[in-house]
Amino acid sequence: MEVESRSTNNKSPIVTFEQDQQKGAQNNHVDLTSAHTTDHDSWQQVGLLLVTSFNCGWILSYSNLIMVPLGWKWGIMCLIVVGLYTAYANWLLAAFHVIGDHRFIRYRDLMRFVYGKNMYRITWTLQFFNLLLGNMGFILMGGKALKEINSEFNDSPLRLQYYIVITGAVYFLFSFFIPTISAMRNWLGASALLTLSYIIMVFTVLVKDGKSIQNKDFDISGSQVSKVFNAFGAISAVIVSNASGLLPEIQSTLRRPPVKNMRKALYSQYTVGLLFYYGLTILGYWAYGSMVSSYLPENLSGPRWINVLINAVVFLQSITSQHMFVAPIHEAMDTKFLDINKGMHSRENLKRLFLLRAIFFSGNTLVTAAFPFMGDFVNLLGSFSLVPLTFIFPSMVFIKVKGKTARIEKNAWHWFTIIFSSLLTIATTISAFRLIVDNIQKYHIFADA
Repeated sequence: MEVESRSTNNKSPIVTFEQDQQKGAQNNHVDLTSAHTTDHDSWQQVGLLLVTSFNCGWILSYSNLIMVPLGWKWGIMCLIVVGLYTAYANWLLAAFHVIGDHRFIRYRDLMRFVYGKNMYRITWTLQFFNLLLGNMGFILMGGKALKEINSEFNDSPLRLQYYIVITGAVYFLFSFFIPTISAMRNWLGASALLTLSYIIMVFTVLVKDGKSIQNKDFDISGSQVSKVFNAFGAISAVIVSNASGLLPEIQSTLRRPPVKNMRKALYSQYTVGLLFYYGLTILGYWAYGSMVSSYLPENLSGPRWINVLINAVVFLQSITSQHMFVAPIHEAMDTKFLDINKGMHSRENLKRLFLLRAIFFSGNTLVTAAFPFMGDFVNLLGSFSLVPLTFIFPSMVFIKVKGKTARIEKNAWHWFTIIFSSLLTIATTISAFRLIVDNIQKYHIFADA
C-alpha cells in the first residue's frame, strides 16, 4: 500500500471573515489537517479522474432517466442548459478554494468560514447524504452488471443480492488497498482504457440496433401530472451526470496554483468527458426510443460475448469510479480515527483502516441489497443534495465574499440562482420521493429487481 502523506500544512489558523467590516465577528476554525494527501496531483491526473469517473456505468441509465421523460426537444435542451449551468457553477466554486490567505480543503470548511457553524453542519449533512446514496447506486450498478453476465449463461441466475454483496466486498478491498484519491493515480490509466473500451462497444451495438429497429416510439407516456414530476426527475439526473458535490475536496489534491489547475481539470470534464456521456445518452434513446431500459445493456441485442464483455468492463471500471465519489467520507473517518503522525501503512493504522472500511461498506451494502431501485438513487441524489451543493452554495459564497464590491447585475444574477435553485430543489425532491413511494408499493424489501 502506498504511503499517504499528511497535509502540507498542519497548522490550523484562526481567522475572521470581514473583520474590518463586522465588529465582533466570530472566529472560524480553518482546519488543514488531513490523513489524506493534499497539494500533490497534477491537473492532468485530476482531469483524467473526472473524465473516467463521470463516464462510469451510471451513464447507461441516463437514456431512460433523462430522455424518456423529456423527449427529443426538451431532452436536448435540458442537457445543454444544465450542462453549461453546472460547468459555470463549478468554475465559480473553484475560485473560492482560496479566500485571502486561507485555503479550504473541504466544502464544509469553506461554508463555515463564510457563514458559520450551522452552514458547516448543513453542508456536511448534504454531502454525506449525497455521497452515501451515490455509493449505494454504484454498488447496485455493479451488482446488476454481474447479474447480467450470469444471465447470459444461466436461465435462472442467482438473486441480485448475491451480486450486490460481491460488489460491496470488491469495493471494500479496493478502498482498503487504495485509500485516497491521490493513490489512484497508478490506476487511472487502466480506468481510462476500460472506460473507452466499454463506451466504444456500447456505441457499436447501439448503432447496429438503432438501424435494425424500424418502429420506434418516442412519445412521452403518462398523465400530465406524472409527466411534470418525471420531467423534474430527469433534470435531477442531468445534474447528477455533470456534478459531484465534492469539488473542494478534489481540488485539495491539486498542486499549486489550485484554482487555475482545477479549472483546467474541469475543462477536461466538460469537453472530452461530456462528449462521451451525453453522446451515449442521446444514442441510447435514438436506438430504442421510450422502450430504452434503465440499465442500457439489458436492451443490447448482442452477440452474447459482447454483452458479457460490456458488463464485465462496466463492473471493473466502477471499482475506480466509485472511489472518487466517496472519498470525503473516507477522509473524514481516516482523519478522525487514524494516527496521522504515522504512515497510512503502519500496522496500527492498517488495523483501523480495515475496520473503518469494513463498517462503511457492510452497512452500505446491506441497505443497497434491501432497496435495489437504481433510478431512485440517481433522482434523489440530484434533487435534495446536489442542487444546493452545485448551484445555491457557490452563489451564496459569492454574495458574502464579493457582494459588496460586485456590480449590481452580478449580485442580481446570484440571487436569482439562489431563489430559482431553491425552488428547483423542492420540486425535484418531491418528484424523487414520489418515485420512491411508487417503487416501495411495487417492490418488497430485498426484491430481486
